[in-house]
Amino acid sequence: MEIQQIKQQLEIIQVATSLGIQVGKGDKALCPFHNDKTPSLQFSKEKQIATCFSSNCNAGTMDVIGLTEKKLQKSTHETLKYLSELAGEQPTETIQTKVSHQENHSEIRSQIFNYFRNGFMMRKDNKGKAYLQSRNLNVAKLENLGIVFGYNSAQFHHRGRITNEEMQSCEQAGLLIKSNSPSKTATSYSPWASHCVIFPLTDEQGNITGLYGRSVNTNPKQKTAKHFYLRNSKGLFYRPSREARHLIITESIIDFLTLYQIDEIRNNYDFLPIYGTNRLTQEHTEAIQNWCSSGAENKEIIFFFDGDQSGIGASKKYAEQFKNQDSTLKISSVATPENEDINSLLDGHTQSVLLDLLKERTEFSFSSVEKEKATAEKPKQIDLEEIGSTDKQLKIQKNKKPAEALRLNTSNPNKIIYISKTAAYYIKGGIRKDLDSLKVTLVIEHLENKGKSRNKLDLYEDKQTEKIARESAEKLNLRADLIEQDLNILTDLLDQHREENTNQTADEAEKVILPKETETKCLDFLKSQNLLSKINELIGKSGVVGEEKNRLFLFGIASTYKMENTLHALIQGTSGSGKTHLLATIMDFMPPEDTINLTRVTESSFYNYGEYELSNKLIGMEDFDGLEEKAELAFRELMSKGMISSSTSGKNEHTGQIAAYIKTVYGPIASLSATTKGEIYEDNMSRCFLISVDESAEQTANIIKYQNNKAAGEIDRKEEKEIREFLRNCMRLLQSLDVVNPFANKIDLPKEAHKIRRLNDLFQSYVKQITLLNQYQRKKDAQGRLITDKEDLRTAIEIMFDSIILKVDELDGSLRDFYEQLKRYVLAKGKEYEFEQREIRQQFRISKTQMQRHINNLLELEYIVKTYVSTRNTFHYKIAYWDNMEALRNRIKSDLNTQLEKL
Repeated sequence: MEIQQIKQQLEIIQVATSLGIQVGKGDKALCPFHNDKTPSLQFSKEKQIATCFSSNCNAGTMDVIGLTEKKLQKSTHETLKYLSELAGEQPTETIQTKVSHQENHSEIRSQIFNYFRNGFMMRKDNKGKAYLQSRNLNVAKLENLGIVFGYNSAQFHHRGRITNEEMQSCEQAGLLIKSNSPSKTATSYSPWASHCVIFPLTDEQGNITGLYGRSVNTNPKQKTAKHFYLRNSKGLFYRPSREARHLIITESIIDFLTLYQIDEIRNNYDFLPIYGTNRLTQEHTEAIQNWCSSGAENKEIIFFFDGDQSGIGASKKYAEQFKNQDSTLKISSVATPENEDINSLLDGHTQSVLLDLLKERTEFSFSSVEKEKATAEKPKQIDLEEIGSTDKQLKIQKNKKPAEALRLNTSNPNKIIYISKTAAYYIKGGIRKDLDSLKVTLVIEHLENKGKSRNKLDLYEDKQTEKIARESAEKLNLRADLIEQDLNILTDLLDQHREENTNQTADEAEKVILPKETETKCLDFLKSQNLLSKINELIGKSGVVGEEKNRLFLFGIASTYKMENTLHALIQGTSGSGKTHLLATIMDFMPPEDTINLTRVTESSFYNYGEYELSNKLIGMEDFDGLEEKAELAFRELMSKGMISSSTSGKNEHTGQIAAYIKTVYGPIASLSATTKGEIYEDNMSRCFLISVDESAEQTANIIKYQNNKAAGEIDRKEEKEIREFLRNCMRLLQSLDVVNPFANKIDLPKEAHKIRRLNDLFQSYVKQITLLNQYQRKKDAQGRLITDKEDLRTAIEIMFDSIILKVDELDGSLRDFYEQLKRYVLAKGKEYEFEQREIRQQFRISKTQMQRHINNLLELEYIVKTYVSTRNTFHYKIAYWDNMEALRNRIKSDLNTQLEKL
């Protein structure tokens, strides 16, 4: 049986099992070639190979023959005989003759690459990994996707790491190069591809048949080779799937990896990296032919080469070649910007630029290709516009009019380009918004030899501009007066661009104009009876389960952001109670142009907003517990005063001296915050409405039911989105109007409430907001002010009643819920019943930390007392204060209702 037949007929995992190697989860096994405690022998069903990734092992990568030979410790001839019998056939005499010198090279390549692999994974000073990361490659993600890297530190042959026989094999394979040493007593070697990232090249069976090295040297002044191909190397780094419809051919392995790490590209395209525009090998051609022969329809080859003349020329040459071989192929080309490649585009761009370029690829017109061939002898400047270039200004065309040349290329805001007849100018990182300066990072590039001068300067400073022009001209061998002239033109163009961009940003921030049909629909809804009940119903349909009063209360508070009197809410609840979800959903009902969602705030960030950037905004603080003290103070002042101010230092634009000035940020803001520790924020609690999340068993059951229905596809998510957008549009139609409440002095809140002055102010503001929500139904007085209706008072009291009770109660919401539950449990066993923490924790199914916090708070407030310590060294407790919160609630509610009846 031939070697190829053995490999085709025998599965490597089956052979491993027959050899006594137990392959477990993830196709991994304990390596039999070293003392292995953690499975390090990885099998690949696709490539039919096994590789040991342990640094303590030199087994390397093995195919079915290599694995059997090492495990049985037999000669190659004996191994082939054994495998032939295992496959069910007798070996033939031709097998021995098929074991060529190349097989031995494959073995030594695998062995040495395993050393390179360990060097890449284990070395602390991993220059290879650092190099790949500097090229914008996500190494961890690529390795999880099955990409294997190595690094040659040039030490694999030192200090007896390999035998003399292996040293000779390395020399024969080209891995070691004998030095012309004057010494007669010893032979010295220099390793191939020193200090390079090493990529394995394999055949269709996964055998390492070649190696490619990419130097990690990034110093352009150091004239060393960048690319290293092992002598007599064959194989490919990556083979495309025959089932793929779109095949991207890249100019290098680095470019391929750049695309492969992007999920959206990898999931929709397959790839074939070649080795430069002049190194499309026979194996590459065969791989393409194999891909084409799958029979699938509408196959497309996409050339994504560098944006230079060689890249453009090679894509056209190979396009014609493949079209001649298969006329049914669709062949396209991606217009890479001039002097850029796939990988370099990620410098200053996001990954979306590659997606956009792929989407804008242009199909080859082969009639134009023939026309270019016929006129190839004539000197012609390649125009990227012919293949859909998105960077047209990077080509200087003689027939351009002067006025056309005076334009900026701002397609990439982080790399603004200006081309003159003298040089190319690149503004890296964009331009700042400060109108009193024009500080830029400027690269000046010679048009012919591509020499560069890099500078940081303020283009508003004439002395700086003159100096940069003079120094750049000297470095690039250009005329200083022409560069200075270009910089003056560039300054005017950047000024104009910044002004236009600023105006555009201001325009975008203006009020959203609704279509007439949408506006009419929203107005009809706002004019309908029982508006708040209908809003509450829509909130429920949009995905907020239960919390009927809380969700409507929060909606009313959130909607105050555009009014003169804004309100604030602090949502209390234990971890995992759903408070953050409730906050985020209510925020989502408000127009996104008016909301700011924050998960973290640094101590000075509020002071760094623009003067009116926070005016009439709704701020969502998802984790108020993590707010730093200084940030909390600023936030509190914005809530109560509607402004913050700080004394800071800056340069006086007239004198140039450092001087102090006042920086002010104006509100007002409305806010929704979530916390697990509301009781510690006494100053904040007095400025906010306190809202306790419903953590009852019934609410938990409702939430779980909704989650299950959503997972089962029984929830109409499209309807939920439509409801949220509808409520946003309704909020856009509300106007900030003055409100007069003729009943304001006829309702008295409970005197037991903490900080009754602030509570009364909050109550009156909420009544105003109820009136404003109903503004299309309320009458106006002679001064145009909305008049509060008695129904607005009744609605406000009903909605915020629980919040009023929380102001009266010295226990916060979550602690009150726990205490009421504890009282019911103890009362069922007798008022004098003594309990332990574990007993209550298990009964209520709460965490130890949460339980400890509740017990400590109740002890501190003297609602419970410790009785004794048991023999198990655990405390027992009993309830010391049996308050009657239900009676208090009923009394306050009755009092408020009596006042309403008298209106």
